[in-house]
Amino acid sequence: MTKIAILGANGRLGRVVAKAFIDAGFDVRAVTRTGKVPAELKGAIAVAGDALDRQSLIRATQGVDIIFNGLNPIYTDWGKCLPMAENVMAACLANGTLHLFPGTVYNYGSPMPEVITEETPFHPTTEKGRIRVAMEELFRREADAGRVRTILLRAGDFFGGTGSGSWFDLVVAAKMAKGVYTAPGPADLVHEWAYLPDFAAAFVGLARNLDKLGFYEALNFPGHAVTDLDIKAAAEKALGRKLKLSFMPWWVLRVGSPFVAMWREIVSMSYLRFEAHRLVSTRLKQLIGEIPHTPLDRAVAQAMQDIGIAVASSRQAA
Repeated sequence: MTKIAILGANGRLGRVVAKAFIDAGFDVRAVTRTGKVPAELKGAIAVAGDALDRQSLIRATQGVDIIFNGLNPIYTDWGKCLPMAENVMAACLANGTLHLFPGTVYNYGSPMPEVITEETPFHPTTEKGRIRVAMEELFRREADAGRVRTILLRAGDFFGGTGSGSWFDLVVAAKMAKGVYTAPGPADLVHEWAYLPDFAAAFVGLARNLDKLGFYEALNFPGHAVTDLDIKAAAEKALGRKLKLSFMPWWVLRVGSPFVAMWREIVSMSYLRFEAHRLVSTRLKQLIGEIPHTPLDRAVAQAMQDIGIAVASSRQAA
């Protein structure tokens, strides 16, 4: 049985990915700083490991075949990203493991390419974009040197899964219970979203088809390239009622950004909400077969339930 260590198993992405690998029959080791994991990860072995402590991380991942790198510091603490990435590379090298990594669209900067392929060149224009590019350059160097094999799958903004911290729960759905849909940008702008259960299933597909993959792969995950009007319509269908459309008050964040660190970081990435973009892939389907894709209506309804919003069907069932 293939053994996989999930780094960041307490995080939103880590939990969903760990659950997908458990359900797929993998031997899952959930690595967190505390060594404790959510009850939903029944079947995983909980292990303590600190991503900023190289030896701790090496010990926590001994004996596994694959490391899924779901580490992601909070927005105001991205100085930890590269040191963590270097420690993950050291753990992979020490233990002879393959590295799975979720990429972002931050690498492309502003103006965003409207269509992002696997050949689209990077052009980071923010500090977070430059950090992400530096991380991927590190992974490629390690692969080119024959030391660590990396398979990267790039996605847009996450939605779905329990927990908090995504644009969907913090902004889009924050006032749905009061009858309001909040658009983070122009309502008719196409934006790339990744429904987390689909994204996790794609990683399982990659892990099952490693014989088709090279020593370094950077692939795109085409999720839901949709507008806020599309998501609003799906949410209204789930609720069985209309929602009032409102917009995120960016001016407040811009005025307050010199004084509030988190607002400053969010404003620095605001171009993503005002520049249309979508991911396409020329290879993913060839490698894993049908790309996991939950219909938008169903994905939005489930994402709403995941964060505690009762949808019409669940109320009727009750």
